[in-house]
Amino acid sequence: MNDTDKNNQARPGQFRPSLALYHASPKGTGCAVKMTLHPAHDDTDGCIMLTMANQLTIGDRRGPNPVYPKFDWDGRLTVKLDFSDLTKMLQVFRGECESVEDGKGLYHTTAQFTTMIGLRHIVEPTQCYSLELYRTSRDGKGESRARFLLSPSEALGVSLAIENSFGVISFGIPMLVPHDTSKYRREEREFRNAATAAA
Repeated sequence: MNDTDKNNQARPGQFRPSLALYHASPKGTGCAVKMTLHPAHDDTDGCIMLTMANQLTIGDRRGPNPVYPKFDWDGRLTVKLDFSDLTKMLQVFRGECESVEDGKGLYHTTAQFTTMIGLRHIVEPTQCYSLELYRTSRDGKGESRARFLLSPSEALGVSLAIENSFGVISFGIPMLVPHDTSKYRREEREFRNAATAAA
């Protein structure tokens, strides 16, 4: 076995940990959302970090040199969604309830901020799911808000992504065990040779 093979076998499985959705509005009121998966490891529980950024510029896609809308990633809002938070969000996506905590939202408090995470199913005037982050500073001197409207198909995709991430959030990512097929290939070759000789 050469060094390249050894390196490939020692490397854990690779995965893409982030999902991002962008909704730009012609009025400049759009938002972008990014969900980053952090697997459990050692004594640390896994989570999904939810980041939302409001639209900064409208952009102009007409003409030979389109200008795409920009989002305020410098002023982004980020919150950690743990096992409990994600299960409550899934209940909304599955139709088991219309909003998290009966419309009260989920609250996360740090030394500096209190952040409310809201998710609710909207039926009128258009069916969608409203995902919202609202943050206030503990000293009462500032607040910020971001809101992203998920279409039913986007909500389904996000729901499935969250649901399928629970194994990683709960138990982490197992190291991939190299599968040596040399014995199988040798036996198959010997079988074919014996069959050819018998013919």
